[in-house]
Amino acid sequence: MDKLTYIKTAARQMLEGNIIPFWLRLMDKEYGGFYGYMDYNLNLDRRAEKGCILNSRIMWFFSEAAMLFDSEGKSAFASSCREGADHAYAFLKDHCLDRVNGGVYWSMTYDGKPLDSTKHTYNQAFACYALGSYYRLTGNEEALEIARDIYAVIESHLTDEIGYLEAFTVDFKPQSNEKLSENGVLADKTMNTLLHVMEGYAGLYEAELCYVSRHHTDDAAAFAQVDAPRAHLEKTLRRVFMIYAEKIYSPELRRNLVFFDSQYRSILDLYSYGHDIESSWLADWAVDLLADPVLSKQVHDIDQVLADHVFEEAFDGSSLANECEKGKVDETRIWWVQAETVLGFLNQWKKTGNEGFLDAACSCMHYIEDKMVDPREGSEWFWSLTKDGVPIEKPIVEPWKCPYHNGRLMIRALKNY
Repeated sequence: MDKLTYIKTAARQMLEGNIIPFWLRLMDKEYGGFYGYMDYNLNLDRRAEKGCILNSRIMWFFSEAAMLFDSEGKSAFASSCREGADHAYAFLKDHCLDRVNGGVYWSMTYDGKPLDSTKHTYNQAFACYALGSYYRLTGNEEALEIARDIYAVIESHLTDEIGYLEAFTVDFKPQSNEKLSENGVLADKTMNTLLHVMEGYAGLYEAELCYVSRHHTDDAAAFAQVDAPRAHLEKTLRRVFMIYAEKIYSPELRRNLVFFDSQYRSILDLYSYGHDIESSWLADWAVDLLADPVLSKQVHDIDQVLADHVFEEAFDGSSLANECEKGKVDETRIWWVQAETVLGFLNQWKKTGNEGFLDAACSCMHYIEDKMVDPREGSEWFWSLTKDGVPIEKPIVEPWKCPYHNGRLMIRALKNY
């Protein structure tokens, strides 16, 4: 079996045999949404908080999986995934939306009441991402309108003249950013939020392209009205890419900076290997949606440097370390970092034809199958492992642990390569 065939075969097995069945079992049919916590010992807490990021990511995953299976003629899988997407959409619409102030809350109680009412830019972006995919799957224009409203909230309340802000109260007063800060700093702005604003807006842009296609008309005035949301979003995305290129990326360090003050001045010497390999393919995908060869080349050149540097600095031949702070490497193997490693290296192989990247992607997929997938019945993936491959006792499900990174790897491996 050649390397790419192996990757696609493994992706199929993990998607259909592990990830989809696991998350469908976590559907809460009494209170809506999906159960929000399972500990390392596989004890499910049916009364744990339900993170809105978790719900959005699940909606995105099941929407994209359903579209994949529809394209393959796998009606049973498509139907099950459509059910998961519908279930997540209903919870977001009925419980996560703030109907008074706009946007989505940070988290809900198990029975769908606001628990943490923080309005975080990162969270709003993921709702846009999920709703865009759900619209492409279903044609549900209510979902697209909700996404447009959240996009307007971000652009009206969560930006300043040079970029994207972070955490706010329920009525959009600034508050400290503990949720997206770590390593002993409190950041006014972060690479992570900017990256996922890019992602969320790109997903919404795909939906707007789909909307224009579905409502195409030869009447120029009517078409301009149909196309207006896409055109506005394109201008915003161009601004996001300029921030990425000019503020986030450091050509001197050959990596992205991570935490910033309000003026996008770096406040910590931190190299996030996982985010850099993720952004190396994600930004390529997002910028290419705009069909601007000049802008695409600018972003692609940055992303090539990011992938090359990560490969040189952090890849041990089978897996990727977590991060490096002030010269000290955290050798923990994180679940999402390994998933993004495969996608990042596949993307670079496709861009450059360098077989070394395909070899690396194949080796990391082997690592995931052998080490990261939890072999216990009723589980999914471990959160993290030591450098030696020993599981670390962290939850199997919690507000950040969901079928987004690993599910996306499988879907893209099957669809794009």
